[in-house]
Amino acid sequence: MTLPDFRRRKAGNQRISFVTCYDCAFARLVAQTDLDCILVGDSVAMVVHGHPSTLAADLPMMLFHTESVARGAGGKFIVGDMPFLEHRKGQSEAVSAAQALLRAGAQAIKLEGAAGNLEIIQSLVEGGVPVMGHVGLTPQFIHAFGGFKVQGREDAAAERILADAKALEAAGVFSIVLEGIPAPLGKRITEALSIPTIGIGAGPDTDGQVLVLHDLLGFTEKPPKFARAFGEVASASVTALRAYDEAVKSSTFPTEKESYA
Repeated sequence: MTLPDFRRRKAGNQRISFVTCYDCAFARLVAQTDLDCILVGDSVAMVVHGHPSTLAADLPMMLFHTESVARGAGGKFIVGDMPFLEHRKGQSEAVSAAQALLRAGAQAIKLEGAAGNLEIIQSLVEGGVPVMGHVGLTPQFIHAFGGFKVQGREDAAAERILADAKALEAAGVFSIVLEGIPAPLGKRITEALSIPTIGIGAGPDTDGQVLVLHDLLGFTEKPPKFARAFGEVASASVTALRAYDEAVKSSTFPTEKESYA
């Protein structure tokens, strides 16, 4: 997957598959599949580090995990998340953060929201940084939204999200994540843009989908409505851990074959 492939996929009505990933071990597993792209999301702050929101993800955290993923991704297209307010510190700081993410192994960055970001996005794109947009339920705006709530249910809100998506396209983003919006709005935005949309809780009519790795593997106790567990890796892991514990305590592990002479 390369940057020009995104528009070709949309033009050919071929869906694009994204999954979040945060470390080398899981990236190596993703590399063995036909999944198109990896998002090193700031959701790592919640999924891996146990924080209540994505706001705890700072630039060092994102660089650490992007580097780890890049070591195992096997050439998959990697998008790295721009941390909360990092791009609002000034033009120079935004450029430096984007540069650091690309040097860490990302091929593109993702940036949440449109208002106040358009000039920064245009500048980054003109400087050779591929930028992915993100509208709808943007987790970095959790305090402004009053929680993780579906956006765009009212007509005015829907129009604003559509306008934001069009503005981001005009600023030069190559794709846009649509998160937590009604399915009809997801379809409407997708049809209005010439760049592909990647949905997460935006219905079936987007140009692609992204899911959090731990949601689709069954690690999340209370996953959001839009998530589906495509495997029960968590329960299998618990079974393995319990078997190991029992083997140690019953002195059946290690065996002679598992010991050095």
